[in-house]
Amino acid sequence: MNVQELADLGPDDRQALFDRDAGIEGVRDDVRDIVSRVRTEGDVAVREFCEEFDGVSVGNLDVTDEVERAYEEIDDETREAIETAADNVREFHEAQLPEDWRREFSDGRELGRRFRPIERVGVYVPGGAAAYPSSALMGVIPAKVAGVEQVAVATPPAEEMNPATLAAVHAAGADRVFNVGGAQAVAALAYGTEQIDRVQKIVGPGNKWVTAAKAEVQGDVAIDFLAGPSELLVVADETATPEFVAADLVAQAEHDPEASVVAVTHHDETAAAIAEEVERQVADRERAEVAREALESDESGVLLARSPSEAVLFAEEYAAEHLSIQADDDEEILDRIDSAGSVFLGPYTPVAAGDYASGTNHVLPTNGVAKIAGGLSVDTFLRSTTVQRLDRAALGDLSETITTLAEAEGLEAHAESVRKRFED
Repeated sequence: MNVQELADLGPDDRQALFDRDAGIEGVRDDVRDIVSRVRTEGDVAVREFCEEFDGVSVGNLDVTDEVERAYEEIDDETREAIETAADNVREFHEAQLPEDWRREFSDGRELGRRFRPIERVGVYVPGGAAAYPSSALMGVIPAKVAGVEQVAVATPPAEEMNPATLAAVHAAGADRVFNVGGAQAVAALAYGTEQIDRVQKIVGPGNKWVTAAKAEVQGDVAIDFLAGPSELLVVADETATPEFVAADLVAQAEHDPEASVVAVTHHDETAAAIAEEVERQVADRERAEVAREALESDESGVLLARSPSEAVLFAEEYAAEHLSIQADDDEEILDRIDSAGSVFLGPYTPVAAGDYASGTNHVLPTNGVAKIAGGLSVDTFLRSTTVQRLDRAALGDLSETITTLAEAEGLEAHAESVRKRFED
């Protein structure tokens, strides 16, 4: 990785760093056709696309019975790791559950808010080049904690489906599981087929085909957000350990050739050491080819700021999916940054901890969306309802305000609905 001075970045360099889109435009037309066919032809189209894109002939799309068998058959070490991670994810999300409330005000108004879960949710769990049992935990567990009655999982088919992924789906508590992936899975969940029930919301990460399909069906069904390739920004100072920073950058880069991995520091020796360590470490990784492509892209690099404040301002503007702060004053830096999907503080909090087992959710906004939205949580699966009760005196106190505003809007019947209650 090259070290670049942050102040010297030209317009093209900055655009490469900040325009991190999901890359879906190039596949939108094809995805639109897939979605249309699944919507009209159902399981027939789903099976044809499984054959075409995954090279798998799928008979029964419902593999719910297989997940319990997989859980029983995997080795004890993997099962224990899945359960530990599931327990931590469940504990963190249970802490997010809001309480219904109702409050009586002194003027006779009684107001409140209550929370109820969405009834049917679809969780996409990626597959293909790699297996992601962790994504099963991250998608299903918050939904079940929220109280969602039916959680359906869609994951790409294979001649032999990954047992760890299936076991994680079981540990997470999914109600139904389907061996279908890609845009056809999103379409099937959005509109329903003969075997797959229509859901009300679709969540979970996926490739650009999955993301494009979520964009296509949005409006007919709710989605979490449109996420692009994975991102990591590390803010480091002279106390950071370059080996640790580099290890985090390489780990994030192995996700995808289009991943964005950036380190920013005001300390020139630290910047040079991080860049050197990245080159040394990536050569030893099994997915070195994938990681190197990401590390050498225009979206990645080691940036040298003129001051700690410039580094922090860059981090806030960048609004990373994952933000690692490896600096002596990490809490102070955190206080100055509002926009990040998930924050990792200190040298012993690698992003991998959040990816798998610390308990936080790894389904997070990318491409600067952290400026306006957070990651997957219990809130994702809840809807709120406001509740109110007024006694006669409370309505009387508000009557002039209500009628005046209603008439200002030209809604005379609204005003009359209040006056009727005081005619006697």
